Formats: sequence, C-alpha cells, structure tokens
Amino acid sequence: MPDFSVLDLFQGLATLAQSEPSIMIGRIGLILLGLLLMYLGYKGVLEALLMIPMGLGMATVNAGVLDFGGGKRGTLFLDPLATTNDQVVTQLQIGWLQPIYSLTFSNGLIACLVFLGIGTLLDVGFLMARPFRSMFLAICAELGTLVALPVGYLMGLPLNQAAATATIGGADGPMVLFASLVLAPEIFVPITVVGYLYLGLTYGGYPYLVKALVPERLRAIEMPPEPAPTISPGQKIVFAVVACVVLSLLFPVAAPLFLALFVGVVVREAGLKHFYELFSNQMLYGATFFLGLVLGVLCEASTILNPKVLILLVLGVIALTFSAIGGIAGGYALYFLSGGKYNPVIGIAAVSCVPTTAKVAQKLVSECNPRSIVMAHALGANISGVITSAIFAAVLVTLVRVVG
Repeated sequence: MPDFSVLDLFQGLATLAQSEPSIMIGRIGLILLGLLLMYLGYKGVLEALLMIPMGLGMATVNAGVLDFGGGKRGTLFLDPLATTNDQVVTQLQIGWLQPIYSLTFSNGLIACLVFLGIGTLLDVGFLMARPFRSMFLAICAELGTLVALPVGYLMGLPLNQAAATATIGGADGPMVLFASLVLAPEIFVPITVVGYLYLGLTYGGYPYLVKALVPERLRAIEMPPEPAPTISPGQKIVFAVVACVVLSLLFPVAAPLFLALFVGVVVREAGLKHFYELFSNQMLYGATFFLGLVLGVLCEASTILNPKVLILLVLGVIALTFSAIGGIAGGYALYFLSGGKYNPVIGIAAVSCVPTTAKVAQKLVSECNPRSIVMAHALGANISGVITSAIFAAVLVTLVRVVG
C-alpha cells in the first residue's frame, strides 16, 4: 500500500508545506494581502468594484495550488506563461479563466472594452469649456511618466520594460495594460498587477499628499464664477470625431484605444439610449469585474515573485507620486497666473484615474470650504488626463520601437 498522509488529501496545504520558503511566505503573504484588499474595498477605502474580486482572486489562487503530476504544479484558473499553440489549447481545456485571459487580456481587448465604457461616462463639454487650462494640467500630471522612464532604465531595466512601467504614471489602468502588452509582454503580468494595485491606492493615498503640499487656506479657495459656454451635443460629436481621427493619424499604435474611447463619447452625445445603457452599465461593470478577478488570479506566488517585481513596485510609487506632484504644481502655476483665484487642488484631478481623482479634489476642497465647487474644473482636467495618458503612452511605444 503506498504511503499516504493527511496532507495528500488536502493538496493546497500539501503544496504549501512542500514549497520553497520564499514561495511559501509569498503565498501566505498574498493570501493575507488579498483579504486586506477585500476589506479595504468593502469599507470604501479602495475601489470596491475592482478590489473585492481582485482580492478574493488573489487569496484563492494562492490557496488553490495543486500537483498535476510529473513534478508540475499549478492551478485550475489559468496559466499566463502558456505561449505555444499546444500550451494555450491545453490550458483552454483546464483553466476556467484561461479563455477570458487568452481572448481579452493578451490582445488588449479588455482595455478597449473598459475605455468604451469610460467614454460613455465622459462629458467632453467640461474639457471643451476650458481646453487650455485642462490640457496644461494634464501635461503637468504626466511628470511621473517622464521621471519613471530614466529611473527605471538606470535601475537596470531594458528600455522597453522601463517605458512600459513608466506608463503607470499616467494613472490609467487600461492604458498600462495595453502599453505593457505592446512594449514588454514578457513582464506584462507584474506590470499590470502593480499598476492596478497602485491605482486602487490612489483614492486612499492622494488626499494625504494633497494636504501635505497645499495648505488649508488654499484648499478653501472658491473658484470665481465664469460664464460657461453652451456646447451642443453636435459640437461634442464633432470634437470626438476630429480628436479620434487626428490622434489616430499621429499615434496609430494607440488607435484602438482612441476609437473605443471616442465611440463611447459619440454614443453618449448621439442619444443612442440602448447602446449607452449597454456600454456604460453591463459592459463597463462586467469588464471591470473580470479585469479585477483575472488580475487577482494572476497574482499567484510562483508567477509574481520575480526579482524585477521589486523594481516595478518602486517605479510604480515614483511614477504615481511624481504625477500627483506635477498636477499640483500645475495647479499652483494657474493659481499664481490667476492672481490667487485658482484653486491648486484641481491639479490632482489631472492624474487620469477617472473619476476618482476628480472626486478626491472636490472632497478635499469641500472639507475646507463647503461653498467651494471645483468639480467642473476637475472633470475637465480629469478627461484631459485620459487623452494625455494615451498620447504619452503612444509616444513611448513609438520612440522605443524607433530606438530599438
């Protein structure tokens, strides 16, 4: 009779006990981190729609490691390292999330679906009403991308990997996913996971940074009333069409994202009710849910414990911190140019985590002065940030390809 132990009956515990110390600690740590993300999402500290499925997926995948025989270990979720046709086809018959990963993640479709949903939520009138101020702030808020690129290269990353990681500074999750697939598919998983983990933390961390950089008396500034131009739906559609065509002409590598975003805008402004309901509700929320779930499942310890992950973690912090600083610096520039009438907190909204940073700006201002309403200005900067992050990512992809 073959030797048999209780652990053989409970394979998750058996593989944990038999793992190398680093993998064992990593699995336990990621289980606990997943549970923490779920809790913070439930409490509203982080984005619940993304963090709850991501946290539960992270905890479950690190608990559910089993032996497949022949010395091979894995899970029944997916294998992101499957590359050959035979490996992918085999995994499609084993991993229940493998079809979603192979058919929507590895080609960037999930990013385009999220952008399509986001486009239906964007009122480009906020941008069109104040185009120069909004775009100025958005460009300032790309400081993190510009800083993280050379820092990553100096830390030993190849140019393509440094550029892919630097896109985290744009604070646009779908854009990070898309750019990393194009620039550095070999480390696509850790870049995307790190990017989304940090983007989830912006809602909790940015308020402290703003309070440290902007004194209360400036956060309380009331924006002076100004006549808001009347922008018709037709004008917004023309803007969306022209912007989509021009940006695609200049940066064709990001054309799928431009198309997805501006199709959403056109659907919104054209009054296509049924499409609007589909894209802004079922598609956006469904894509975001599966995005979080698959990202959580990708956080299996043997995949994520790559020596480069520490560098990516550091670069992610640098990128998002400097992007916030750049946005606030832009806010200060407009404050001084306006003779002290512009609230510098609006600059944080240019970090294009839509609409999180715009809500952060309004919340911080309202805490100091309930009469101060900056949401219209913040949304203009926020929407500009989405477009600018796509432009910067496209420029990085193009330059890396030319240099490479």
